Amino acid sequence: MNAIVTVVGQDKVGITAAVCTLLADNNINILDISQTILQGSFTMVMAVDIGQAKAPVGELQKLLQELGEKLGISIRIQREEIFDAMHRI
Repeated sequence: MNAIVTVVGQDKVGITAAVCTLLADNNINILDISQTILQGSFTMVMAVDIGQAKAPVGELQKLLQELGEKLGISIRIQREEIFDAMHRI
């Protein structure tokens, strides 16, 4: 099962490392990643495989939200089919 992780906030050292470490600690594989910095704003979108995750999506949402609060950024995870349905034109 795949999911989409989005990260948005003011750029600072360690965002990518912190998010990737949390994902790795929960046995989540990164399938694809895109990130950019525009006038100091950091954005990252990741496609991840949560099929073998140590925690259910609800718990992962909480862990990522807590990490985001610690870093002063927004981090969200959604199952891929929900993300796609919400962003269909």
